[in-house]
Amino acid sequence: MDQLTRQAFADWTQAQPAVSAFVHVVVTDRAERDDVLQDVAVAVLESYADYDPSRPFLPWAMGIARHAIADSLRKRRRRPMLLAPEATDALAAAFAEVADVERARLHHLAECVARLDSRAREACELRYRMDIKPARIAELMGLQANTAAKLLQRVREQLRECIESRIRAEGNA
Repeated sequence: MDQLTRQAFADWTQAQPAVSAFVHVVVTDRAERDDVLQDVAVAVLESYADYDPSRPFLPWAMGIARHAIADSLRKRRRRPMLLAPEATDALAAAFAEVADVERARLHHLAECVARLDSRAREACELRYRMDIKPARIAELMGLQANTAAKLLQRVREQLRECIESRIRAEGNA
């Protein structure tokens, strides 16, 4: 696989959740939605050579999604469009903006988790990576159920505060 194709897949993999969420909001029929998403993925990968890497990728991919949605609705004429084209454009821009913010939050989350003490990190790992319920976490860690639940609550609060402080610091940088 050549470098351009590798980069296309990497960019698409990062953008896909936001594009998918956008398509899910605009296209109500499940089968049609799946077709549109597949069309978008193919179009993004096929036209990646035309993408200008000096510009953000997600808005470019959202533009392709908007066109794929419009094409799908024109071809199928199954039901009227629920949103005006201007509303669809605004929604695509909002999804792109939110995706960038969430990507930054996830980056900070990884840094903040690394700063937790070992007990808090273990509880976090058990709950959110291994999907273990708090009662079982209490057993595994030798804690009372209420203590494990409180520990998880404190961990969530620590992570939220850490992420917010890092975002504020970036804004002041």
